[in-house]
Amino acid sequence: MYVHITSEFDCRPERAWTELLRTRLLEYVVRPLVVFEPLDPDPLPTLWSEGEYLVRIRLLGRLPLGTHTIRIGIPTVETTPGDQRYQLRDDGSGTLLSTWDHRITIEETADGRTRYTDAVEVRAGLLTPLFWLLAQLFYRYRQRRWGRLVRNGYDYSR
Repeated sequence: MYVHITSEFDCRPERAWTELLRTRLLEYVVRPLVVFEPLDPDPLPTLWSEGEYLVRIRLLGRLPLGTHTIRIGIPTVETTPGDQRYQLRDDGSGTLLSTWDHRITIEETADGRTRYTDAVEVRAGLLTPLFWLLAQLFYRYRQRRWGRLVRNGYDYSR
């Protein structure tokens, strides 16, 4: 099943891309709903790069949801002014999810702002409809937190 959610942010696409590559952004946009506890490597690097990262997931910081492998790829980086487009892919899987194929796309709008899209394919056997519903809620929450971060001048303490 697929989830596709888009928002526009009042920032330049290159700034959104720079922030997206910071692992602390993930911690910020999912807090307090989900906690990712790094297992390998521990700690996570400051910046995402192509590769695999094993984490333990806890819902609300307490309820264990097993382990998850984040597989980062960077299929698109287009820096041409007026036509900027960046993409990061997490082709992950884990204890409860056989597929969590997440593509984040950052595109420049006509007025130079950022169009941010989360597109996710979720597969979890018989639990797929439940995880699809949770992903709908989760990515809407993440994008609200992203917007808040942009409005607060990328102050991660707020």
